[in-house]
Amino acid sequence: MTDIQPLIPRRPVPPLTVPTAGGGTWRLADQKPQHFTLIAFYRGLHCPICSRYLGELESKLDELAKRGVGAVAVSSDGKERAEESKRKWNLAKLAVGYGLGLADARRWGLYVSAGRGKTSIGVEEPALFSEPGLFLVRPDGTLYFGAVQTMPFARPHFADVLGALDFVIAKDYPARGEVASLPPGAAAAQ
Repeated sequence: MTDIQPLIPRRPVPPLTVPTAGGGTWRLADQKPQHFTLIAFYRGLHCPICSRYLGELESKLDELAKRGVGAVAVSSDGKERAEESKRKWNLAKLAVGYGLGLADARRWGLYVSAGRGKTSIGVEEPALFSEPGLFLVRPDGTLYFGAVQTMPFARPHFADVLGALDFVIAKDYPARGEVASLPPGAAAAQ
């Protein structure tokens, strides 16, 4: 399996194409938002925190659209589980992609966990699944913001993301974290 490599802001992100619950295919390359595409990678149907998190995202879709931001949620779940998530979690407007390959998850810098049986809501975890990540991608396909997690807890809140978007759009704030390799001597303590 591919080793985890962090994505670098201001550089192209990996391609992303997934089928969507309810039919169709979502392609990052086809997205033409005014400012950003928000990609919320989630753990899957077995995750009660994902249910609440994507419900919060669903409730903010109109506000995101007003800011020129499109959104999608993506997991490594199969079709049936993704469609059940969309239905059970009342995600009427949110595009829910499924079938994310674990090698593709690694290319996005996501962590992968092994299933450990049934969760607190009685849903079996898949044998392997990707952990959460949240990304903002510019229309040119470069990374603006990325957050990846090893656990389902303490994810960025979408109300905070909206506030940050207001600032970065108004100020044309540049993507940060773009230094990929340190110059000689920079690794020493300052």
